[in-house]
Amino acid sequence: MPLKSTLLRTHPRLIVAILCGVLAALACVGLTPLMRVLVGWNACAWLYVALIALLAHGATAEQVRGLADIEDENAEAVLMLVSAAAIASLVAIVFELAGARDLQGGEKLLRYAFTGSTVLGSWFLIGTIFAMHYARMYYTAAQPPLQFPDRERQPDYWDFAYFSFTLSVAVQTSDVAIASPGLRRVALAQSIICFLYNTAILGLSINIAAGIVG
Repeated sequence: MPLKSTLLRTHPRLIVAILCGVLAALACVGLTPLMRVLVGWNACAWLYVALIALLAHGATAEQVRGLADIEDENAEAVLMLVSAAAIASLVAIVFELAGARDLQGGEKLLRYAFTGSTVLGSWFLIGTIFAMHYARMYYTAAQPPLQFPDRERQPDYWDFAYFSFTLSVAVQTSDVAIASPGLRRVALAQSIICFLYNTAILGLSINIAAGIVG
């Protein structure tokens, strides 16, 4: 099966978000190329997070298991590509902030607000894409690679989001135990990415605050 058809079948929400991001970037004809890319990235990131939130709302453990089987193809490639794109957005933001120093008044504040939206959207996207990956790993493994404290029920998307965003915020696993070397490597990768990302957010926040005060 062609890669395009496979991705559309296994990750339809991601494909829809990417297409909307491309259309948003193409529609902003009056902006610089870098700004158009960031507008497209914002549209893609926030739409994907919203679509996954809608999917998670009311989804049962059996539905999560069924979707995990479908999404098994190309899952690792999607995870790496989205994570790389999110990190690349930070590089674009640095260049964008450098150009914002010469702006004045409301235009400068608007640029900083847009930068904050980009950083926050990328952070939520990373946590969301890892949560989906943990759900896939859990329900396609022979033995559960995560041990949740309430073992009498099967976990749903909110449980995996809790685990993923705990790593994103605190870079630790809280009350969920990792019981698989494979998942431990994925959690390590997320911890490193989120540590770098959180450090970058702190640096950007200081830069923005200094720019507003200055």
